[in-house]
Amino acid sequence: MQIESLKAFCDLAECKSFTRTAHLNNVTQSSVSQTIAALERQFHSLLIERSQANFRLTAEGEVFYDFSKKIVRSYEALHTKLQEIKGIISGNIHVATVYSFGLYDLPPYVKRFLQDCPNVKVHVTYRRPNEVYEDMLGNVADLGLVSFPEPHTKLEIVSFRSDTLVLACPPQHPLAQLKVVSLKALNGQKMVRFELNIPTRKAVDKILKNEGVEGKYVSQFDNIETVKQAVEIGLGMAILPENTIRGEVATRTIAAVRLEGNYFAPLAVIYKKGKVLSAAMRKFIELLKTPL
Repeated sequence: MQIESLKAFCDLAECKSFTRTAHLNNVTQSSVSQTIAALERQFHSLLIERSQANFRLTAEGEVFYDFSKKIVRSYEALHTKLQEIKGIISGNIHVATVYSFGLYDLPPYVKRFLQDCPNVKVHVTYRRPNEVYEDMLGNVADLGLVSFPEPHTKLEIVSFRSDTLVLACPPQHPLAQLKVVSLKALNGQKMVRFELNIPTRKAVDKILKNEGVEGKYVSQFDNIETVKQAVEIGLGMAILPENTIRGEVATRTIAAVRLEGNYFAPLAVIYKKGKVLSAAMRKFIELLKTPL
């Protein structure tokens, strides 16, 4: 029995998918099945109830998972400690990020990190907010980058910055001529927004509700790029993080107006509780806290 076999079993128990487990361990789906079968033979126990309807661990499987997870974490901690003693920062980091941060702010951080740690490979995937949380809970990625982090009993949250929220509107709109706009001025104005399950949408809705503001919403979208395009063509205005529209403000296709009262979008790193962070992961998190 090898540590890799225990890790594969733990991954399978957490993501409940042979396909995903194979991807996480860089092996074939058949190899995962063979690994689980070998563990069951070795311990003379049925660890997984196999059926097309659902996936679940047996009572023996639950116990096996608990002990295997401790062994895998101890091994990872040992490996990390030995690397630190040698002063070596190496390995791989898989980062899952929401589009609003990943597309606009993350690239210079990745570039700086790779300059400082050339022996580390950073893999970045762009995901919807709910998918970032799913990736963390299923051990699909090491670190998640989200805005307006939502507390979860199984996740650690490390805040690292806040982006200013501004009113994004077409340059020809009357409100675009103002330096500061009150939320009350948005009453009855044509607005576009994110879909309901997007954390930024929930936060902005709460801000407006607290001020008694009701915009005239004409459309809602599931990603930042489409929201910006809707603003550019004059479909409506939107409240967005300032950093996400810097390019459009520079080319004057969108105007950014500061909101009276100053509102912010908090950004955070999330990862699964109990996860052993490698030296590379810890350095990456610390770098995100540093303005570039």
